[in-house]
Amino acid sequence: MTQIGVTIPNNWGVADPQQVLELGPEAEQMGYDSLWVMDHLFNTGYIRERLEDRPYYHPMAMLSYMSATTSRVTLGTSVLVLPYHNPVELAKYAATLDQMSGGRVTLGVGVGAMTEEFEALGIPMSQRGSLTNECINLMRELWASAKPEYHSRNWDFSDLYFSPKPAQASIPLWVGGSSPGALRRTARLGDGWHPTGLSPEDFAIGRAEIHSLARAAGRNPDDIAMSTRVEVEVHGGPSSQRAASRARLPGDDMGALSAGLEAFSEAGVQHFILALNSGDIPAIRSVMAKIADEVIPAFQ
Repeated sequence: MTQIGVTIPNNWGVADPQQVLELGPEAEQMGYDSLWVMDHLFNTGYIRERLEDRPYYHPMAMLSYMSATTSRVTLGTSVLVLPYHNPVELAKYAATLDQMSGGRVTLGVGVGAMTEEFEALGIPMSQRGSLTNECINLMRELWASAKPEYHSRNWDFSDLYFSPKPAQASIPLWVGGSSPGALRRTARLGDGWHPTGLSPEDFAIGRAEIHSLARAAGRNPDDIAMSTRVEVEVHGGPSSQRAASRARLPGDDMGALSAGLEAFSEAGVQHFILALNSGDIPAIRSVMAKIADEVIPAFQ
């Protein structure tokens, strides 16, 4: 069954965080399957252009609050930039959140792409791929092993305990991006694929490549969840034909939105994350309600 989730605007400079957080239980009541938040640490680059000094709330803090105000929906990140984070601390936070929520956490993860932010954090962009792979492997070891052990240039530990473990057997890690490196990472290490900005045709091509790479790596491709983040224009948008080609769909035309999602579904998408990219809370609430009434029932 196709699932449909929605983003919660932690990244749009809303002055009152309660207004953002209230959308979580409302989305659950409307019938959405999942809630998603974004990750950046500094307001720099295009984030600064959009927000200046307005708030960009921490994704894990937002999900922690919503774990207590919801009971059913998946709680996800779209996506955490793994090189920015200490993987041991992140693994502990995520496992704690998974316990708090009753096993509802999914982490979308990626390598990042904002040069200004890497420079501000003192992290070499040239190492972002290897750091991401290491974070994935290290977190999985911490979540799975009774006495986790890991040895590398950056991390070296053994003969210790790590708790809590996740409520799930392991927290699903969905790999963001559509570069050749992201496709390889998904096929070898990911529990799911989570690109953004693709057309249905490009998604189908990427899915086929991941399946081929997964089989070559000895994995069952059917074990890799297929998702995509699709931008939805909260205040209207371009024609449905042009919108679908850019993975940007109109939020004021439910027929065109449904047709766009159906094209992605035929390309193999199992879980949609609808990115309502706006800080206008009333407008977001209105679009969420229309989608819940007119689009979600057709995919259930």
